Amino acid sequence: MLATGWAVLCVACVLAGYAAGRRGGRRPAQPAHGPAPDTLHLTATAAPYLRAGLTRDSARRAVRHLRSLVGATALAVTSIEQVLAWDGAWEGVDEALTRDLLGHVQGVLAGGRPHLVAGDELFCEAEDCAVRSAVVVPLTVDGRVIGALAAYAAVVDAELVRAATEVGRWASGQLELAELDATRRRALAAETRALRAQISPHFVCNSLATIASFTRTEPDRARELLLDFADFARHALRRAGDFTTLSDELTCVDRYLLLERARFGEKLRFVVDVVREALPVPVPFLCLQPIVENAITHGIRRGGGTGEVSVVVRDAGDEVHITVEDDGVGMDPDRVRRMLGGEPPPDGAGGIGMANVDVRLRQIYGQEYGLVVDTAPGEGTTVRMRVPKCHRSI
Repeated sequence: MLATGWAVLCVACVLAGYAAGRRGGRRPAQPAHGPAPDTLHLTATAAPYLRAGLTRDSARRAVRHLRSLVGATALAVTSIEQVLAWDGAWEGVDEALTRDLLGHVQGVLAGGRPHLVAGDELFCEAEDCAVRSAVVVPLTVDGRVIGALAAYAAVVDAELVRAATEVGRWASGQLELAELDATRRRALAAETRALRAQISPHFVCNSLATIASFTRTEPDRARELLLDFADFARHALRRAGDFTTLSDELTCVDRYLLLERARFGEKLRFVVDVVREALPVPVPFLCLQPIVENAITHGIRRGGGTGEVSVVVRDAGDEVHITVEDDGVGMDPDRVRRMLGGEPPPDGAGGIGMANVDVRLRQIYGQEYGLVVDTAPGEGTTVRMRVPKCHRSI
């Protein structure tokens, strides 16, 4: 974000100087007190639209602000195939004009360099036409030309070329960020799909076997457990977004614990202690169940199936603090560090789900929001998680 801020500032400085030159007949080499407030406002206003990517809707929302930044009589935003938006003289461009306009940008789309258009190339033939010349600059993402800005004026001078070029670079930077955001969203969706796929087949088979064992001796309990299993599967395997409420996530954990308790009986104890204020807080989908599963599978089960797992949720002002603790066999801290670093355990046993949760928390909220794990052999394991109550959806 720091680099983005500097990019906005640099473009604002250039364009503030350009605007001053247009107003006063001479452009100062550098604004004495930084970029003009109006210029900063325009860049800040246009940026969110461009961060949505190069679409017809985003272009239409941003084009007026981009034209003001450039200082052109008219400005068009195009993709490779079509004109997305137009602002300025000759609003309501018809089909013939659109075809001609696309012809102006073909050289830029092919070569990726700014291009000047004038004279017979333009569709405006009147002597007093306000759009008799143009400068066309590319919009690029990851080195690929994906569109263009075409800035029109009666006469294109060096200042307009410079302003259009700088705005094109800045707009390309915003579109790069939009692509990164889209990539991150796809990565998070892939992480969630992978986590669903990692729901232990052994857990599914063992749960169904446990339910089957009660069908003759305790049919009512078998029915309740089957409903619990259905609730768990409905939450864990549903097609959902990136987030759910903490209440729904805890319901999934509760059903999971009931099914495990049916297997281990009284040897497995669990405590869930949650403050009511935290229940509606949005949390990443399937962020809690994998940690509880890790506590039972690699803490309690390896200790002979006897022990206690506690889930504690506390309100911490702007955050919710979640702690999952077990009194099982514990783990080697070095193993935990390798596991959270993405290294598969040498014995192929567990930790993948917890590492998945750690990665997603850091991607969504920032590096400081990763899991904190306190453990040692024979000392049990405590996993702590912090979740902001408010977040920007990605």
